[in-house]
Amino acid sequence: MRVSRLNDPFLRGQLAIAALFLSLGFQYATWAARIPALKSDLDLSAGEVGVLLMAAGVGSAVTFPAVAYLMRRLGSRRLALLSQLGLALALPALAAAPNYPVALLVMCADGVLVGGLNVAMNAQGAALETRHERNTMARLHATFSAGSLLAALVASGMTAATDSVLAHFGVAAVLLAALNLTSRTGLLEQDTPAQDTPAEDTPAEAAAPEPARRRWTLPSRLTLWMCCAMVFGTVAEGAMNDWSALYLKDVAEASAELAPLGIAVVSGMMVVARVFADGWRARWGDGRVVLVGSTAAGAGLAAALVSGGVAPALAGFACMGLGIAAVTPCVYAAAARQGSDALTLVAAMGTTGLLAGPPLIGFIASASSLAWGMGAVAASAVAVALCGTRIRWTATPAVREEAAAA
Repeated sequence: MRVSRLNDPFLRGQLAIAALFLSLGFQYATWAARIPALKSDLDLSAGEVGVLLMAAGVGSAVTFPAVAYLMRRLGSRRLALLSQLGLALALPALAAAPNYPVALLVMCADGVLVGGLNVAMNAQGAALETRHERNTMARLHATFSAGSLLAALVASGMTAATDSVLAHFGVAAVLLAALNLTSRTGLLEQDTPAQDTPAEDTPAEAAAPEPARRRWTLPSRLTLWMCCAMVFGTVAEGAMNDWSALYLKDVAEASAELAPLGIAVVSGMMVVARVFADGWRARWGDGRVVLVGSTAAGAGLAAALVSGGVAPALAGFACMGLGIAAVTPCVYAAAARQGSDALTLVAAMGTTGLLAGPPLIGFIASASSLAWGMGAVAASAVAVALCGTRIRWTATPAVREEAAAA
């Protein structure tokens, strides 16, 4: 008897994990959309805003050992649900912050929670792929981008309805709580995917199944290359979302009506690419998708910067969104196969790159120009390709099936 789609365990798990990805994208974009209001309410300078943005990245990076411990102690299911609920509460706490130091503490705590959810939800996605031998990581990451888009729409509506940041963040917290309830029924209980062959620079005994490992060990060279690829990939991703509109306005001299198209082109191409990227992974393998995509992203943006003008800029942004979109899903899936410690470290670097990338590009732009800052984004994409050549990629289940059939 054929199992209906509603009772399909893969689909049920996919929807539950997608709700976590949607939550993270929604929460991140919700507070980011109200940065101007927070700046005004707390009477912050531009430099203080930059430090506020950095606080979340610092919180995520420095708590890596704690998140690794919690992954082993709680498992990814419980860690994901607790972190997601904490992120819902962080929004009203940020809106109610009476002064700048309290806001910094809230953002640092937000980074800790983002790190926990980021690790746990990617562990769930990788485990779902392993258990059912079907690709899904790219589509799950597409829901992160969809969450950012949803947050932008909600922010636009709430801003039109009220000037109160607390009211806006309260509504967002309720929506996140509803997503938390949605995720509870479909998440996997046993979430540690079996490791593949041990890394070439890791002793055989270190490649034992994850439950037997109780202590954190030094990362292997393979894991470090994954960390580098993740940092460069998320720096490019985060910087494009935050600086593309300003580049169009100040450098390409686009009109005020055209300037917002920068972020729309990048986000739209990333969503489209992530919807189809699981098929690309099945056909060509993760390594080739990362290498070709990141190279095309860097080359396309570099060509646009050299050419100048609005149309080349939009074309370069499209290349960046299309090429960089599959990097993080592929690297997360590869890291999960090395165990929870590797996944935790790679995810921490990813969160750090995503949150630290925009301020870093801002510092470069302040020291020289925004064109050079965007050039650093293109260089980051090329660096992903170079790091990808040092990663030993494991064939996805579909690729293995095609090879067996051949």
